Amino acid sequence: MDVTAAAIQFTVQQGDLAANLAYLRQALPRAAERGAQLVVLPEMWSTGFAYKALNELAQQTAGVVAELQELSARHRLVIIGSQPEPAGDGRVYNTAHVVDNGCLVTNYRKLHLFSLLGEDRAFRGGDGWCLAETSLGKIGVIICYDLRFPELSRRLALEGARVICVPAQWPKPRQEHWRTLLRARAIENQLYVVAANACGQIGKLDFFGMSMVIDPQGEVLADAGERPGEITAPLSWEAMDAWRAQIPCFNDRRPELY
Repeated sequence: MDVTAAAIQFTVQQGDLAANLAYLRQALPRAAERGAQLVVLPEMWSTGFAYKALNELAQQTAGVVAELQELSARHRLVIIGSQPEPAGDGRVYNTAHVVDNGCLVTNYRKLHLFSLLGEDRAFRGGDGWCLAETSLGKIGVIICYDLRFPELSRRLALEGARVICVPAQWPKPRQEHWRTLLRARAIENQLYVVAANACGQIGKLDFFGMSMVIDPQGEVLADAGERPGEITAPLSWEAMDAWRAQIPCFNDRRPELY
């Protein structure tokens, strides 16, 4: 099976749900016209990290997900991107919704919270990993900082993920970490990685973009650079299986020793 994946990269407007939705309404049809079937959006794409208003903004997420379902059905897409979700304790979850041709398949709540920027004070961490069963196959989902924890991606690979999707807001100056870790997750797990990062100035932080599609050998199939836009690239499950047969890392594992 061949799948065309896309990442949509833009400057998320903090607290401005209407502006972010307006951008998405224009970007999704452009990605679909380029043949996209799977689309990944940045982390907290609808609201940004507008900490003072997060609880209020989270109350509107259900309506945004309903619109995502409509857009997904209209353009026949699997769409993945994270938004704030009420947690019921004065905090919110950073939740990635997986929408497949109009249906909300599942969601994933970010496990690892970036304490350096105080995420652990405003957000509540999730308590489970996510492997989505979609019309395109099994898709693993992680969010931004999760990328630094290889055990999570390995678990998704062992459970059958064909691709790992990474919504993110990963700022400068750590762009080399971003590129290296994305390629490492693809290489070590012999699968595809589709990552969507924010770009431009958001609050006090500067984001470099570099949304990417990476193949199971670590080759970068598409790189968005630093400006807003959409990238697409083909994913081939047949090519992935052939590569895994050529270098059978999973068969050679000795998990009983580590």
